[in-house]
Amino acid sequence: MMDGYLQVTGSVAVPRSELAWRFSRSSGPGGQSVNTADSRAELRFDLAATQALPANLKERALDRLGSRLLDGVLVVTASEHRSQLANRRAAEERLVVLLAEGVAPPARARRATRPSRGAVQARLDAKRRRSQTKQLRRRSDD
Repeated sequence: MMDGYLQVTGSVAVPRSELAWRFSRSSGPGGQSVNTADSRAELRFDLAATQALPANLKERALDRLGSRLLDGVLVVTASEHRSQLANRRAAEERLVVLLAEGVAPPARARRATRPSRGAVQARLDAKRRRSQTKQLRRRSDD
C-alpha cells in the first residue's frame, strides 16, 4: 500500500483522498477505556463517483457489489481489534479485497464435456458388481 494510494490490484489504485473515515465506540468488553475510545472504524468509498477506476472496471464493480452499496457508496466497518489503528488497517484490507473481487475479470465459461466411453463402462461395471453383491446378501425364499 503506497502512501497516497490504496493498491487494489497491479494496475488499480484508489487515492486515499477519496476515502472517508468515521469512528465510533466499539461494542463488547473493553476494560477501563470502553467508554472513551472510538476504536470502531467505518470506511466509506464512493464507488459511483470515483475517478480512480476506468469506466469498464467501475461498471463491473458497481454491478458485482450492488447489494453492498448504499447510494453508490461502499461501506466497510471493522471493530474486532481494541485499537483504532488496527481497525483502520482491517477496514482498508477488507475494502481492497472487496474492490479486487469487484473489478476481477469474469471467470471463463465452463465448457461442457462428456465422460469417456471407458469411464461410462467402468461406472456401469461397478454398479453391476454392487448390485450382485446386494443380491447375494438377500435371503432366499426356497
